Amino acid sequence: MSRYSQAKDIYAAYGIDTEYALDKLRDVCISVHCWQGDDVIGFDSREALSGGIQTTGNYPGRARSFEELCADIDVALSLIPGKKKLNLHASYAVAEGEPAGRDEIEPKHFEKWVEFAKKRGMGLDFNPTFFAHPMVKDGLTLSSPDEEVRAYWVNHGRACIRIAQYFAEETGVPCVMNIWIPDGYKDIPADRLSPRARFKKSLDEILDTPYDKSKVYVTLESKVFGIGVESYTVGNAEFCLSYSDHKGITPLMDNGHYHPTEVVSDKISSLLLFNEKIALHITRGVRWDSDHVILLDDETKEIAKEIVRNDALERVFIATDYFDASINRISAWVTGVRNVQKALLAALLEPSEAMKKLQEEGRLTELMVLSEELKLAPLGDIWNEFLEREGKEKDYFAKIKEYEEKVLVKRI
Repeated sequence: MSRYSQAKDIYAAYGIDTEYALDKLRDVCISVHCWQGDDVIGFDSREALSGGIQTTGNYPGRARSFEELCADIDVALSLIPGKKKLNLHASYAVAEGEPAGRDEIEPKHFEKWVEFAKKRGMGLDFNPTFFAHPMVKDGLTLSSPDEEVRAYWVNHGRACIRIAQYFAEETGVPCVMNIWIPDGYKDIPADRLSPRARFKKSLDEILDTPYDKSKVYVTLESKVFGIGVESYTVGNAEFCLSYSDHKGITPLMDNGHYHPTEVVSDKISSLLLFNEKIALHITRGVRWDSDHVILLDDETKEIAKEIVRNDALERVFIATDYFDASINRISAWVTGVRNVQKALLAALLEPSEAMKKLQEEGRLTELMVLSEELKLAPLGDIWNEFLEREGKEKDYFAKIKEYEEKVLVKRI
C-alpha cells in the first residue's frame, strides 16, 4: 500500500475526503509577486527605496532586466504547483528608450508582461507604485499638501486602473489592483485630519476613472507604521476599512501591516460578513513589517483555516508579498508560495463541520483533543501526492542550485 493510500485511510477515519481536498487545492490561484526577484528595484527609477520599504542582503543573482526577471520567474513557476497569477508593480513598466513618467504610463508599457502571462496561461494583478520616486515629496504622495505632487500621483492611480483593465481584457482573468501609499510622519503630527482628507479626495478622483468592476477589483491596503513614518501613517486600518466600505471597493489586509499583537486570521471572518470579496497579501513579519519569506507557521495556517472553514476560497484573493536579498531569491519564491499552499491543504484536511458542531454543543474538551490529534496526521504524504499529480519535485532545491551555478552567479 502506498503512503498516500495509508494517509487517505487515516484521514477517512476523521471523515475527511483527501481527493476532495486535492481537487480544491488544485483550483486555488495564488498571485505571485514579481518584486522578490530584483529586491523591489523595478525598471523605471534609480531612487532608493522609500516609505519604510527595505531589502537587506546581497546574495548573488539579482535580476537586472526584464529578460532576467522573466527567466527567474519561469524557474520559480516551474517548481510551484497549482494555479498561479503574476502580481506586478507599476515600476516594472518596460519601455523602449527613456522610461515613461508614472503619471503617463499606458498599456503599451506592459505589453511584454501581457505576452509573458498569456503564453503561460496566467492572469495578472497590479499595484500602483507610490514609492522610490522623485515625486515623493517629504514622504507624501496622495496626501501631499503640494497640489502638483498630489495631482501627479492621482494621475498615476488613474493610469493604473486603465492598465489593470487592459490586463483583465487581454488575459481573460480579473485583475486585482491594489492601492497602498507610504505617506506619514516620523514624529507626532500637529494635524492628523488634513492629510487623510487629502488622501480621501485623491482616492475619489482616482476612482472616478471608468472601469469594469467585473474585470478590475480595486483594493485598498493599510499599514500601521513604517521606518521613517513611525508616528503616523495616513492610510491606517480605520481609514482604509472605512473608505473601502464607503466606496464599495475591496479591502486588502497584509498580515505584516498591523501591530505585532494583532493577527489577520482573526479579522477575516469579520470582513467576510460585510464584503463580497476580500484580498490578502501574505507575508511574515518579524517584529515589524519585515517581509520575511512565508513559513508554514501558526499564523499562515490560521489564515488558511479561516478561508477554508468559512467556505471562502472563491471570495478571497490570495497573494504573496515578501522580499529577501540575503538568500537565493528563486528559492524564496518557491518556499513561500508552497507554504501558503501547504497551509491551505492542511485546512482542507480538517473535519471543519464536525469541529464546528463540537463548538456549538459546548464540547470544547473534545474539540481540543481532536485539534491536537490532527496536528500529527500525515499531511506530508498528501502534499507529496499533490506534487506528484502536478508533476513537481518534492526536493526542488537541487534545480535551483543548478540554475544559480549556471546563471545567477554570472550576474556581476
